[in-house]
Amino acid sequence: MNTFYKTLVFLLFVNATINAQFKENNALYTSGELNLGNYIGVDINLNYIYKENYSFKIGYTGNIRKPKSQPEDYSSGLTGVLLFGSANPYDQLENYQIGVGKIYKLNPSGTIRANLSLGIGYTIISEPENWVRINNGFLAENYTWNYKKYSTISVIINPKIEFPFSRLYGLTISPLIQLNKDRTYIGIGIGQMIGLLRKRK
Repeated sequence: MNTFYKTLVFLLFVNATINAQFKENNALYTSGELNLGNYIGVDINLNYIYKENYSFKIGYTGNIRKPKSQPEDYSSGLTGVLLFGSANPYDQLENYQIGVGKIYKLNPSGTIRANLSLGIGYTIISEPENWVRINNGFLAENYTWNYKKYSTISVIINPKIEFPFSRLYGLTISPLIQLNKDRTYIGIGIGQMIGLLRKRK
């Protein structure tokens, strides 16, 4: 029994030491931003930072805009108004991404830093087409359509200014550019970070 307790204490000590070392050398957190640009949407990421120098992220970006192909006399009808436009057609730009970056402290305390990230993404583009005018009265939409959906690969340029005010919470401002052969997104995101953001000072 004495050996059991010694082993248990040893394992707890090793676990605490490893956990402390992880917190000392690593940061792991989620970030979410609202994007505004030639589309609007959200950007959600899981972020990892090693020794406050290098970053890695995986994430998802979802953006929409008024369809470029939409007829000028399109109306969502009274139903669309009551649903706050949730059933309306949109040009949609979704992106699943991975990225790597370099961290630069912008003040000695580390509460302001630049996270310069570059990555690639799998991009899904959905856009309405084949608009056909119908007569549904004022209650419903006056056009039918169907979505054209296709995918491509994008280059993601996403430098961020991060404000990890505490070890667990912070804010972000992040220009975002997604480049591919079919569509380009250019905008800026404003959001928050939650998790283990930086080591204890």
